[in-house]
Amino acid sequence: MKPGALMLVLLLTGCGALTRLSEVGRPPGMTPSADPTKEPGWRPITMPMPKLETTPNQANALWRSGSRAFFKDQRAAQVGDIVTVLVTMNDSANLNNATTANRTGTESAGIPNLFGMEKLVPPTILDPSKLFSSSSANTAAGTGQIKRSEAVTLRLAGVVTQVLPNGNLVISARQEFRVNAELRELQVTGVIRPQDIASDNTVLHDRMAEARIAYGGRGQLMDVQSPRWGQQLMDIVLPF
Repeated sequence: MKPGALMLVLLLTGCGALTRLSEVGRPPGMTPSADPTKEPGWRPITMPMPKLETTPNQANALWRSGSRAFFKDQRAAQVGDIVTVLVTMNDSANLNNATTANRTGTESAGIPNLFGMEKLVPPTILDPSKLFSSSSANTAAGTGQIKRSEAVTLRLAGVVTQVLPNGNLVISARQEFRVNAELRELQVTGVIRPQDIASDNTVLHDRMAEARIAYGGRGQLMDVQSPRWGQQLMDIVLPF
């Protein structure tokens, strides 16, 4: 293969053009349902754990330490169980900063009398009373503004992928839905406590540690709104 053709293939592969070309005339294909622990980027989570304490058995006692009811709890507790994640984020920020500084300085120095030596120099050549004079003025002004408003509301089911030694659950939720030629992708991963799971088997995103929430997609509209890969490359390479 010629170097030019090889470079073209590498560029098309790296920017995802081959995938986009394969979807010409039809909507984007969905990802097949699969085990999230088999994903290339998935890895087990290791976190600080308390010391393991054994629960003593009590004679003639029906209650088991750590249980929340006599009957079986229907909420997620083991690997493979499903839990619904509720993401309700309404974040806004508005910051305004203004700075103004002014400074003016004037300095002057002279030697009108110095043991009569000032008479040796004619005043037309050098005036001893005005040997040094300086002035300075500085002005600085700065303004800054940050205005942000974000609102995301999601509700999707995830699966427990890991139970940590202290009982916390690692969950992974992923959902895709397609409308015409647009594919929307939702992903949520994190660590939750069994105590934070509500009675309807739901958990809020603000009760999730190490939360990673992604909401995006791909399709014809996203292609139009995104800069071309050549423009993105030039923005990265050009220093000015």
